[in-house]
This record gives sequence, structure tokens and C-alpha cells, in this order.
Amino acid sequence: MTAAIDTSAFADWLRSRDLGKLEMIEAVAGGQSNPTFFVSAGGKAYVLRKKPGGSILKGAHAVDREYRVLAALVETDVPVPRPVAFCDDTAILGTEFYLMERIDGRVFHDAALPEMAPDEREAIYLSMAETLARLHGVRPDEVGLGDYGRPTGYFERQYSRWLSQWHAAQDFDIPALDRLAERLKDHLPKDDGQAAIVHGDYRIGNLIYHPLEPKVVGVLDWELSTLGHPLADLGFCCMPWRTMPEEYGGIRGLGAEVDGIPSQERFVAHYMQHAISAAPLEPAHEAFALFRFAVIFVGIAERARQGNAADPEARKLTPLAARFAARGLELIPG
Repeated sequence: MTAAIDTSAFADWLRSRDLGKLEMIEAVAGGQSNPTFFVSAGGKAYVLRKKPGGSILKGAHAVDREYRVLAALVETDVPVPRPVAFCDDTAILGTEFYLMERIDGRVFHDAALPEMAPDEREAIYLSMAETLARLHGVRPDEVGLGDYGRPTGYFERQYSRWLSQWHAAQDFDIPALDRLAERLKDHLPKDDGQAAIVHGDYRIGNLIYHPLEPKVVGVLDWELSTLGHPLADLGFCCMPWRTMPEEYGGIRGLGAEVDGIPSQERFVAHYMQHAISAAPLEPAHEAFALFRFAVIFVGIAERARQGNAADPEARKLTPLAARFAARGLELIPG
């Protein structure tokens, strides 16, 4: 066994799909959602993503949706890993899983990019904005994703979903999150008819960059993707400017240490220059993103208590729900 993977059963599955002999499998540390593994088989490099075991929220950890969106986008100009195979037979690894090709490149887990030169920092962020705009420019119906979600009423549905998950959480007392939920009820962004494929967790840590160039070559972690409003993704992507380094790696307050990283205003303007069309980003879009991520942190803490979190350090993230809620309250003052 390797990190809860039955390597013998997995090796048999690989052979049954003509993918060659299993040569190596190792867990990837740092993820908070679907357990992820690097795999080598038949002389090729892959990544395995599986649904976690144990009790999970309905609709969460949807690896089948991840696989579907990768298959739909792989021939577009949105850079994604090429999907290889999906398995819904839970008898093999205990849960559904899929295999995709591994992209060679760099992943930056620190949004401040401390090891990069100022000009590289700027280019890395601007490539992130351009890639998001390209994603939102894809017509869902043209890539087989016309039924991937309901394109209208996105913010209302998402608010109801995350509010219900917050209410369903047990043994959590976070007054700031309660206040933010109440304020958002009267400040949700309006539905203006815009719809796109939204990633749902679009941030620098979920991107692969070229080994040498400041260019996005892969977008990862599509578990929360659906059809919805593009400004939900943009608001989420702007969280580093609103949060401190100790708040899941934000850049707020770092000043000269992040020389070269564009301001939030410039980042948003660069996205708008490459977007097909977009209404202005409003504080409510960002507050909604912070509310949603705060509830996600609650879910991570719940899974950590149950022993189902992908990262053993997940318990340490529990206070972040309150911190992110507080940041959201700054954007929608009472």
C-alpha cells in the first residue's frame, strides 16, 4: 500500500488499459481536496486523482466532472493536462479516480513569488490573467459542456449551496462568517446574463508554468468547475491582494517585497483587455469569493476531524474561515 492506494490493484488496472507496467507511485503533498499521486507506467509520467474515502458532502470531490472538463478543453487554447482514463469502479481503489498526463513545469505555491525577479513576477501574473480570459472565452456548447451547469442565476445558487454547507457544519462558531452570509444576502452580484465555464478555484497554486518561461502551460484542480458567471472566477483570483501572507499565502502588506507583481487594478484591467466581454468587477464579487472560500475551509476542517483530509496539516487551516470572512466584511461594510 502507498498512501491508501492498493498498488497491486492499480497496477492490474493499468495493464488492463494497455498503459504498461507500474513503475512508481508517490503521493503529492499539499492538496486539501482530492488525493493526488505522481505515477510512472510504461515509460510515461502521469498524475492520478481520486475521490477521498469516508463521509463527504454530497456533490463534493467530483473527479468525474474534473475528467469531463479536461476532456472538453484539451483541444482548445486553454492549457490543461491531457486526460487518459477514468474509472468509476470503486472496487479498485475504494473510490472513483482518473489518470491524466503529467505536464513538465513549475508550480508556485507562494503568491509572493519570492524567488522570481520583478519582471518575471509581472509576467507570471499577467499570464494568469490572460489564461483565465481564454477560459471564459470558450463557448461551452461548442466543446460539449452546454449541460455542465445552469448558466443563469449563478450567484444565487452558489450562495444557497455554500450557505447550506455552512449551516450543515457541526461544532463551528464563527460569528464573522454568519455576519458575512447575512450581508451578502442583500448584496449578491446581479445576474447580467454573462455565462462561461468557470474554474471555481482559479489561483496561482493551481497553475503549472513553463519550466523556463513565465507562461501558464497547465490549469489544474477542476473539481469545482461549472457553468456560471466569469466574474466569480476573477473575484476569487483577486483574493491574494485582499489577504495577508499568513492567510493562505496572500500578498497584502508585503509592499516592496513583491516588487513587480502588478496591482490588483492592473491585473483586472489586463484580464478585461483579453476577455470577450465583461462587466466591471465589484466588491460584492470579491466578498462572495471570500465567503465561499471560508466555507470551503470549514469543510476542510470537518474532513480533518474525520480523518479524511488529503493533507495531514489540514487542521491548521481551521482559523482561516474566520479570517477570510473578516476580509469579506471589509468589502461589504455594515
